Amino acid sequence: MINAERIRSFIESLEPEAPQWLTDLERQAITDMVPIIRKETQQLLRFLVKYHKPEQILEVGTAVGFSALLMWEASGKSTRITTIENYEKRIPIARENFVKNGADAQITLLEGDAAEVLKTLDGTYPMVFMDAAKGQYSAFLPEVLRLLAPGGLLITDNVLQDGDLLESRYAVTRRDRTIHARMRDYLYELMHSDLLDSTILNVGDGMALSVKKST
Repeated sequence: MINAERIRSFIESLEPEAPQWLTDLERQAITDMVPIIRKETQQLLRFLVKYHKPEQILEVGTAVGFSALLMWEASGKSTRITTIENYEKRIPIARENFVKNGADAQITLLEGDAAEVLKTLDGTYPMVFMDAAKGQYSAFLPEVLRLLAPGGLLITDNVLQDGDLLESRYAVTRRDRTIHARMRDYLYELMHSDLLDSTILNVGDGMALSVKKST
């Protein structure tokens, strides 16, 4: 039987090293207990950006800017990224990280509740990365679908909630039951949408990949 942790470590050992500035930012985020995307998620996200080659990316959930910077770096520093964050304490840190690493001209941070900010956006995006309040994914989805270009890729992170999603709602703590139910509903929406072709991957804390149908 393959040991999942050993195989994960082996795969990570084969990955080329990230730039030092990105590694330093990751370490600082972990020290400050800021939730950022996991190693496996980083690898897949970097791959998708590199080969999908989106001219623009919409990110829902900035935190301190780690994933936005990772996507920007993976694109060859050519992609323009619009990212949305509602947590006031993290907004200035993210802005500082963008400036410090020379990305502020191409990464635009919009402040506020994503449910409201998304309504103000126009145009379309060939890639959307959703990594915000997990219980709000379904609320964000209609506007995200409006903004996602035909043939565009929607990437949703943290959809398996460390395996809790597999359990009965009565097996998770009472405070997590609402998120548990909403995430199950969100995944059902993705998998049964007439507008999307979707798959769910056991990568990191679970990732859903969805492509918007052209017709």
